[in-house]
This record gives sequence, structure tokens and C-alpha cells, in this order.
Amino acid sequence: MSTHEQHPPFGTADPGDTPAVTAPDGAEVYPLLVLEGRGSLAVFALAPGQVTRAVSHATVQELWQVTAGSGELWRRQGGREETVRLAPGTAVSVPLGTAFQFRADEDSAGPLRITAVTMPPWPGTDGEACPAEGPWKATVR
Repeated sequence: MSTHEQHPPFGTADPGDTPAVTAPDGAEVYPLLVLEGRGSLAVFALAPGQVTRAVSHATVQELWQVTAGSGELWRRQGGREETVRLAPGTAVSVPLGTAFQFRADEDSAGPLRITAVTMPPWPGTDGEACPAEGPWKATVR
């Protein structure tokens, strides 16, 4: 059996070469890479002053790291609820079933940018993101 048959081929991606799509929460998403059955990598962008819709995921969980901009992330999981600051370098987890909502600071010099790993890979928009009640009024379309 060849190495190619045993392992998926490696890939390279650049957010500048990837067309943006709109996530169910309203953020701009640049899908980058997928390892079938394992995970996917994407960059989220949210313009200054924008607020996403609150959602929870049905089958995926995520790890985020902020790469630019600033803002806040609200999360609720069972009886635990918190809001944390987002700034370059901040890393957060969004475990399965966690309701979350995020917003970009109005006075940020540019968009809030987050690199995220989704496990398993993002399955598509139908039924994955479930609406939730969040603390802020969404401003995205």
C-alpha cells in the first residue's frame, strides 16, 4: 500500500485565495483546509462594531485563536456562563453544545480575525448551528 493510500495528501491554503462565505452566526468565514473525518481549519472575520447571532453547534466543537482585532466572546454551557475579552493571542474552546456569541470592538483598527479548528470538519450549514439566546443584539445580516 502506498503512502498516499494510507494518509490523506497534505495541503496549503491562504485566506487571500479563499472566497468568503457567511457562517450561520453571520461572521465572514474563509474555509482553508480539511482533513476528512478529523477536522477543518478556517479564518473568521467580523467588522468593527459587528455582533454575531448566538448559536450552539449540533455535532462540532471548535478551538479558536485570535490573530487580529479585539472584542468579546460570550459562552454558556449548562449552568456555567462567562464573557471573555478577545485580543491577538487569546485562545478559547467552544465545546460541543456550548451556546456562544461574539462581537468586535467598535474602535478596533480592523476586523476581529479568528483562526479556528473545527472537529470533526464542518458538515455544512443545514441544522448544524442552532439558534440560542445571547446577551447582545445581533447586527450581522
